[in-house]
Amino acid sequence: MFKKIKSLVAIFLFTFLLCQSSFAFDRSNRLGLGMTNQLKNDFPALSFKIQKNRSFAFGGMAGLSTNESNGGYGVGLKVYRNIFDEPQLNFYLAGTGAILSNKINSTSYSGFQFDLSFGSEFHFTGLNSLGFSFEFGVSASKTKDFVFQTLGNNFIVSAIHFYL
Repeated sequence: MFKKIKSLVAIFLFTFLLCQSSFAFDRSNRLGLGMTNQLKNDFPALSFKIQKNRSFAFGGMAGLSTNESNGGYGVGLKVYRNIFDEPQLNFYLAGTGAILSNKINSTSYSGFQFDLSFGSEFHFTGLNSLGFSFEFGVSASKTKDFVFQTLGNNFIVSAIHFYL
């Protein structure tokens, strides 16, 4: 099982590092603020994304619940590599790492989440400051149990960002 995971990670990193530069919609040094539900503890999270240049972007997410019996938190970082673009659509590879903690019936569990995904961020014509993302790929997470699974996130789960 871990041999397959190592192979998938190696393929992802090889593709991630050797892709040609993208000619995506230029959001260099712009900050996107929004929301995401990508954390495996199911807390809605505030999200940010900073496009460093045409090829790379960095982001983060943080979600919190103070519920006494089912609360917790999640904090994660994300790196994006644009690989292809259309006039209102950018395709990218992404890697996510997060630290998770949640209570299930008043018992606390902590763990991690790692995602490797392909995705796209699209914009409506004339509304370039609003980006809707969707992603698919694989995820490994552990809070109560270790879980390796495929993921498919639509734009409501993946992210919606408003670019300043």
